[in-house]
Amino acid sequence: MRLERKKGLYERYIKRLLDIICSLLFIVIFFWLYAVIALIVRIKMGSPVIFKQPRPGIVKNGKETIFDIYKFRSMTDERDRNGNLLPDKDRLPAFGKILRSTSLDELPEVFGVLRGDMSVVGPRPQLVKDMVFMNEQQRMRHTAKPGLTGLAQVKGRNAITWEEKLDWDLRYIKKVSFLNDVKILGMTIVAVFRRSGITDGENATALDYGDALLKSGKVSKKKYDALQTYTRNLLKEHEGEREWRNTAF
Repeated sequence: MRLERKKGLYERYIKRLLDIICSLLFIVIFFWLYAVIALIVRIKMGSPVIFKQPRPGIVKNGKETIFDIYKFRSMTDERDRNGNLLPDKDRLPAFGKILRSTSLDELPEVFGVLRGDMSVVGPRPQLVKDMVFMNEQQRMRHTAKPGLTGLAQVKGRNAITWEEKLDWDLRYIKKVSFLNDVKILGMTIVAVFRRSGITDGENATALDYGDALLKSGKVSKKKYDALQTYTRNLLKEHEGEREWRNTAF
């Protein structure tokens, strides 16, 4: 499967320039906020302050790349007597809930925009294990650079179904324009202040796409397990590439 899409002048050239300008300005103006949040996270939840996780990035040579996304830590590492992590709801303290509801946990992602892994506006980068459950049409969302915010976020975020989220992403990539990006940014500000769509209403964190498909009976347990194994292999490959880069440079 080779993922390809024609891109306009704005998306190919202008959008990246605006991303650099916006991310630089934001970091300079709000550097103090990064320091304050980092200090509180360190006091409330300990180390590490920053949470790192591999996510699907923009398509290159017809295939998704994988990059590391960075967020302020919002969950603890509490485990049961057998060493297994406790459920999300038991590891999400009050301050972590505040970080998530205000999207302040996502501030470190601005450095990802400056680095070029992300854009200010675009489809939100989901988990690698979500990507493998997407069909070919849904994976077209990865032909656009992942964003800090996107159309799916302002249309319901985690309060809508996975199919609806992915459909909004596909609508976005059909017409990537400056005016649409500005409109989405404005709607994002409103959504953040309303603190809406943080969860699906039933869980402390939204279900992964594969878990949602399995729960609804849209995927068999056999296929679910096979794709989870495939995900682990992709992540091992990414980890190996990261270690090689660190060694080589």
